[in-house]
Amino acid sequence: MADQQALDEVVGFTSDLIRIDTTNRGGGDCQERPAAEYAAARLAEAGLEPTLLERAQGRTNVVARIEGTDPSADALLVHGHLDVVPAEARDWSVHPFSGEIRDGVVWGRGAVDMKNMDAMILAVVRSWAREGVRPRRDLVIAFTADEEASAEDGSGFLADRHAGLFEGCTEGISESGGFTLHDGAGRQIYPIAAGERGTGWLKLTARGRAGHGSEVNRENAVTRLAAAITRIGEHEWPLRLTPTVRAALTELAALYGIDTDPNDVDALLDKLGPAASLVEATVRNSANPTMLDAGYKINVIPGEAAAYVDGRYLPGTEAEFSATLDRLTGPDVHWEFHHREVALQAPVDSPTYAKMRAAVEEFAPEGHVVPYCMSGGTDAKQFSRLGITGYGFAPLKLPEGLDYQALFHGVDERVPVEALHFGVRVLDRFLRTA
Repeated sequence: MADQQALDEVVGFTSDLIRIDTTNRGGGDCQERPAAEYAAARLAEAGLEPTLLERAQGRTNVVARIEGTDPSADALLVHGHLDVVPAEARDWSVHPFSGEIRDGVVWGRGAVDMKNMDAMILAVVRSWAREGVRPRRDLVIAFTADEEASAEDGSGFLADRHAGLFEGCTEGISESGGFTLHDGAGRQIYPIAAGERGTGWLKLTARGRAGHGSEVNRENAVTRLAAAITRIGEHEWPLRLTPTVRAALTELAALYGIDTDPNDVDALLDKLGPAASLVEATVRNSANPTMLDAGYKINVIPGEAAAYVDGRYLPGTEAEFSATLDRLTGPDVHWEFHHREVALQAPVDSPTYAKMRAAVEEFAPEGHVVPYCMSGGTDAKQFSRLGITGYGFAPLKLPEGLDYQALFHGVDERVPVEALHFGVRVLDRFLRTA
C-alpha cells in the first residue's frame, strides 16, 4: 500500500504543478516544458529514465517505462496531460496558479483537470521505488502536451512519430473516472469511463451577394448562415444507445430499482436525479453552435459569413452525423470538419475494468461502481491509433456538495487533500494488480 510519504508527496506535487502556468490558449500558445521537466525529474529520482520529446519548441512530452515481472503480459499506458485551460484571476477566490493549500483543499487551475492525476502517478511510482515494487505488466508513463487544444503537439505527435515507445501497450488509463458522484439520496456512485463521443468541430460558410445594407438582398450570407445555425441548434437528435451507455443505464436502473423500458430512456433519466448527468449527454449525438464571424461594417452586407459548431457523435454514428449536417445546413451553406477525432468504446466486461472496480470498492465499500461514456474526449483518442483501448480512471473520493464535473474548466477549481490520498491508494492498488 502507498506509504505516508506518497500521501504527502501527492499533495505537494499537485500544488507544485499548479504553480507552473501551462495555460493552453490554442494555436500553439502554451509552454509545457517547465512542468514536463518537473515531472521528468521526479521520475528520474525514482530510478526511471524519462524521455523528453517535442514537436514544437517548449511543447514537451515525457515518456518512461517501468518493466513488469511478466514479460508475456501486454503493457498498460498510464497517461495525463500537463496543459490547462485559461483562467481569469479576477473571477477566482484564490489566484488560479497559486497552488494554495487551504483548509485541507488544494486550489488552482488543473486541480482536477488534470494535474492531480499527474501528481498521483508520480507519487505511486516513487513509492514503488522506495518499496522495491514491480508491476505485473510493463507500465508506460506518459505526460503529454496540448490535450486542451488539438493534441497535435502532444499525444498525436507521440502516436504518429514515436509509436515505438508504446510497444506492447493494449490498454490505457487517464482522466475522468473513479470519482464520487453523490446522488442526493445517500448513494455514492463511482463512474469509470469506458468510452468517449467522437469530436466533430465544424466550420460553416455561407456565401451570398455583397451589397449596401439599405437595399433588398435575397442572397444575404448572414441570413443564410443564421437560418442554418438555427436549424442545427434546434435539432432534436434521435436516441442512439451504445453498449457502454446501455450498460450504464442497466446498472443505474438496477441500483435505483427502476424497471427499464428501452423505448423510453428519457423517462428513466427523469427518475435518476443527479445520476442522470452520467448518461444524459451520451444517449444522443449533439451539435452546439459556439462562434459567429460575419461582416465588417453595419451598412455593408458581406459576401461571406462563417460559424463554428461543437459537434459530438457516438461510436458508429459518424456517417449519420454527417448526413444530418448536410440536411440541416441546406444548399446555401457549406460545412467541413475544422477538427475531427474518433469516438471510442471500451469493454466493461474486461479483466482491467474488473480490477479498477475492485480497487475502488476496496477503499470505498459503500460506493457503487458503474460504467459510463464521456461526452467529450481525451488523449485516449490519439493513442487509439496505436490499438490502445482507453479507460477513464483518475480516482477521487469527494465530499457531498463538491461538483466534480462543474470544476472542469470552471472557476475555483480545487481538490480536497483527502481526495488525493484516496486516489493514490486506489491507483496504487489497481496498478499493482493490473
